[in-house]
Amino acid sequence: MITPKHILGTFDEALASLRNNVLMMSSLTERSLERAMKGLFNRDDDLCAHAIADDEEIDQLEIQIDKDGVAILLRFQPVASDLRRVVSAMKLSSNLERMADQATTIARRARKLNQHPPLAEVELIRPMYEQAVSMFNQKLDDLNRAASRKLIERMAQDPEQLRGYLNLIFIGRCLERVGDHATNIAEDAVYAAAAEDIRHQPVVATT
Repeated sequence: MITPKHILGTFDEALASLRNNVLMMSSLTERSLERAMKGLFNRDDDLCAHAIADDEEIDQLEIQIDKDGVAILLRFQPVASDLRRVVSAMKLSSNLERMADQATTIARRARKLNQHPPLAEVELIRPMYEQAVSMFNQKLDDLNRAASRKLIERMAQDPEQLRGYLNLIFIGRCLERVGDHATNIAEDAVYAAAAEDIRHQPVVATT
């Protein structure tokens, strides 16, 4: 089936450019989070530095996507599915930028942790990371609460490692926010495809 072209070819070009920038931003954000987490798990300050450096390029892409999106809306005044695609691209870039900010925070806290002897409790973070990238948001909330409880218990038992455990708790919260933004991205994708707003629909339990 051939996808019908918009009546204005230049609109298609502008929309394709917007979509490509979102895809590039998505790839960079995923890479930044992966680098930050590998920097944590492997105690690699270079990876942490790369994750932090990625943030500037991601920020510039968000600015460009927002600028291009506004220009498309003003010039072409798209409607229906075309309008949804433009608006969704702009919303996607905003959520991706926030995810990248969380990756930067994780990388900075990982570097602080790397200055001290390794903590076995770092492994409490691994399943949260795996859930965050899989967008299983409800499960991530549960994991964060469980990990935080364990880390708070460890803080009471080993006060000398207080700062390290606090950094791990904050990293867990960053990953929970990554899950939140991933959920927002999924909702925006549904809206772009079907004009259906599912942001406040109840979650149906599955068995």
